Amino acid sequence: MIAVARIEEVRAKAPIFHKGAPGESMMAVVTGEVKISAPAADGREIVLAVMREGEVFGEVALLDGSDRTADATASTNCTLLVIHRRDFLPFLNAHPQVAIRLLRVVCQRLRRTTEQVEDLLFLNLPSRLAKKLLVLAGATEDRPRERTPIIRQSQREIGNLVGLSRESINKQLSRWQKDGVLTLRDGMILLDDLEALREIAAEV
Repeated sequence: MIAVARIEEVRAKAPIFHKGAPGESMMAVVTGEVKISAPAADGREIVLAVMREGEVFGEVALLDGSDRTADATASTNCTLLVIHRRDFLPFLNAHPQVAIRLLRVVCQRLRRTTEQVEDLLFLNLPSRLAKKLLVLAGATEDRPRERTPIIRQSQREIGNLVGLSRESINKQLSRWQKDGVLTLRDGMILLDDLEALREIAAEV
């Protein structure tokens, strides 16, 4: 598949594609982070996912040939592997095992979306936020870590991910800082007590 792909560099904050644009390609993140979001009529946005190294996005529009269902924006400077639909479909016909892997990716996306909806409906604010912080830090698994996980997303971006205002996020983070759960420093969030966050995330 690498033979039909090309490398593209995208600067931080630059748009990669917009909702409604033709779905002409699929991308894989080589380095950096990509924000997938849906714009609202009042100018706000809902962050659907943050794609990191090794993850692919844009696969739905690539497969069905329809328009993009969301915006994609480079959260950091990114290196992307870009595969165009005109090259990918013949490759897929010749390598059906790739189609099975791609179906797994689509299923994982659906499961993730379902989980997000369930979290919005059933989890309280602290549980939702704690769960998202653990996901953003890659610290959802209960295992020892040599370094304190660091989150570099802004409080507004985190609020968009969990469907809350920046003010609500700031109040909760400040409470947890007083309790020694985390540290707010220079626009970053340091997760000091992962076990406490896991306990909060498990609460209903």
